[in-house]
Amino acid sequence: MLLNINREDAKVSLAIKKKIPQIEALVKVIVRKMKKGGRLFYIGAGTSGRLGVVDASEIPPTYGMPQGKVIGLIAGGDKAIRKAVEYAEDNAQQAWKDLKKYKINKNDVLIGIAASGRTPYVIGGVKEARKNKIITGCITCNEGSELASRVNYPIEIVVGPEFVTGSTRMKAGTAQKLCLNMISTSVMVQLGRVKGNKMVDMMLTNNKLIDRGVRMIMSELKTDQARAEKLLKKYGSVRKAITSTK
Repeated sequence: MLLNINREDAKVSLAIKKKIPQIEALVKVIVRKMKKGGRLFYIGAGTSGRLGVVDASEIPPTYGMPQGKVIGLIAGGDKAIRKAVEYAEDNAQQAWKDLKKYKINKNDVLIGIAASGRTPYVIGGVKEARKNKIITGCITCNEGSELASRVNYPIEIVVGPEFVTGSTRMKAGTAQKLCLNMISTSVMVQLGRVKGNKMVDMMLTNNKLIDRGVRMIMSELKTDQARAEKLLKKYGSVRKAITSTK
């Protein structure tokens, strides 16, 4: 059983590889908008919504981006992150109501995430966004879906039937997670939030990250641990510690 699940999972990255040109096109427009002060929004329901919330929540601590620059919204609100909210995904008007609370506008980009490509919450959100001249994209795992037809930048990653029929938290969820990783990481790199392959803007919120920061400074400045620790304590940021001495 485990071998068969793994065999199915192995198909996911190959399916994503076929869609890299579409992912690239969406990344480029996100970078352009965010360089002008825009934001990135994700909307989804169930697993898809949770994956968007996770990706958005990891951006500030990993890349030092201000809170509110990447925002994940899930049908049913935050309580739906832990527990399914019945029929929340079927409300085609709610996503736009949720987005308006953040004053979404034409400077922003909205990505709808739905494995099936037919979730009313997501489709309703992107439809209203386009009416308001907001750039839209989607990540779905069905070809020719209504969601894909409603957005400017569709990404359709066809992973085939799930090991457990209809359980889109499996291959479809993995595909969505990998795609979100690619999008947000590429955007952050192009926004200058990475030096080489190092997270120089990460938030130093625990001892593990402080130790990692010290090692980054040691490597970049070819210095010893004591001096690196002193610099990090002084500046409170890996980037500032490195640039202050160059």
